[in-house]
Amino acid sequence: MEINDKLIKIWSTIGPRATFGMAALEFSKKYEDLMIVTSDVSTSAGLDRFRKTYPEKYLDVGIAEQNMIGIAAGLSSEGFKVITTTFSPFQTARCCEQIKVNLGYMKHKVCMVGLASGLVLGTLGYTHCSIEDIGILRSIPSITIISPADSLETVKAIEASITHENSCYIRLTGSSNNPIVYNKDYNFEIGKSVKLKEGKDISIICSGAIVSECLKASEILEKKGISCEVVNMHTIKPVDKQAVIEATKKKLIVTVEEHNILGGLGSSVAEVKAQIKNSPEQIFIGVNDIYDKGGEYVFLKEKHGLSSEKIVENIQQNYNNDAI
Repeated sequence: MEINDKLIKIWSTIGPRATFGMAALEFSKKYEDLMIVTSDVSTSAGLDRFRKTYPEKYLDVGIAEQNMIGIAAGLSSEGFKVITTTFSPFQTARCCEQIKVNLGYMKHKVCMVGLASGLVLGTLGYTHCSIEDIGILRSIPSITIISPADSLETVKAIEASITHENSCYIRLTGSSNNPIVYNKDYNFEIGKSVKLKEGKDISIICSGAIVSECLKASEILEKKGISCEVVNMHTIKPVDKQAVIEATKKKLIVTVEEHNILGGLGSSVAEVKAQIKNSPEQIFIGVNDIYDKGGEYVFLKEKHGLSSEKIVENIQQNYNNDAI
């Protein structure tokens, strides 16, 4: 698939959901055996053009998400490359048993795309926010979990997942006018993180749309005399263990995620760090194990400490230049 400056800007403007739909349209030309199964979300997933162009490759099961996984597993067993998609809480929590049995246990290969994960649908309340999806799926064997940093990485992750050996869950965060993290094409590899910025004092390990906030925070901290590297840990399972080992050479590790601080990226990093002697302290930034009142996306990011300014405040409070 061609990637150029114009497309990167378009994808950023329309956001990861619509970008997914555009990418699926292109990938269907390359992968003739590609099938997409949805739960009444063709417009929400940017798939209207795909549905009209390739009606034989598109199957809408209605609001029956558990059936969606069963049907997808059946198509996979017949040799199709299958993508399922619906809103993140329904793609994961509602389908947990079907994912466990059909994809984890029986090992049918399906690429699951969770729309609008994290806090972006906060105006609809926490029934539609998705702060537990990583924790739900991370304990199921044979499931790879990817959280793209921007719309370009969404495209890269989808293609990598189509050809990956295991079932994948792609967690789409952010909205339209999604900040650009990657302004040119790059090598994306499942399980291999990307260091976006060098730094000698602190390692900020992050994923999803919140990566852009972490990059802003690192620039602010740089001006305050605190040098932070920023690592985009786009694959949360399997986590890049070598990157975590390298991060333990810093004075402090900070994990930032648009997810519950329990069971997600921070927990993945901590599990690796626990095996390393004399590893540094880790700060967990995310939703602090609570279902709160709903609200606009920007408001909720600020409230849960996920804006660049709040990340800076948290790090400053926990980092003492004189003591370390």
